[in-house]
Amino acid sequence: MKINRVEFLCSAVKKSQYPDESLPEIAFAGRSNVGKSSLINLLTNSRSTAKVSSSPGKTRTINFFLINGGFRIVDLPGYGYARVSRSTSEDWGRMMEEYLSGRPNLKKVVQLVDIRHEPSAQDVQMYDYLRYYGLSGLIVATKADKVSRNELNKNVALIKRTLNADESDIIIPVSALKKTGADRLLDQMEKVLR
Repeated sequence: MKINRVEFLCSAVKKSQYPDESLPEIAFAGRSNVGKSSLINLLTNSRSTAKVSSSPGKTRTINFFLINGGFRIVDLPGYGYARVSRSTSEDWGRMMEEYLSGRPNLKKVVQLVDIRHEPSAQDVQMYDYLRYYGLSGLIVATKADKVSRNELNKNVALIKRTLNADESDIIIPVSALKKTGADRLLDQMEKVLR
């Protein structure tokens, strides 16, 4: 699949603000600063589809993008950022729960983890949550340019083990900087949308 057209649709914090349910959606979830915006920009071949920030915790809404007029990419707020208040963190949790558990046209959630680190307890919790709702199975190991080829395979195995990922799960190392891994992810997304 190649992404030719991207249109920002809306930002939402509650169900009444979501676009209608007529098109399939693939959402992107991961810890704050894991590289969600950079990955979305890589996939859409744009520098400005999703806003990239050097400080974590900037995405505080659910952002919907229309892709090729046929499906949507959904950018979810990052989880696990320590510098937000407890009430903000709880609001994010409720917002994510409402979207992930109650969106019938949501086909898959691409979970992002940083290839340089063992997945956190929150990454494991998110994976279990996605598996419970039948949305798991596609994991992106971001920042692949930051590790050697030898470390890459070792770290992918560690991610799989720590998440207790299913054998059928696909883990794709991606580097937004070197522009690697995007084609493989787009192929998997195309399979999800069939």
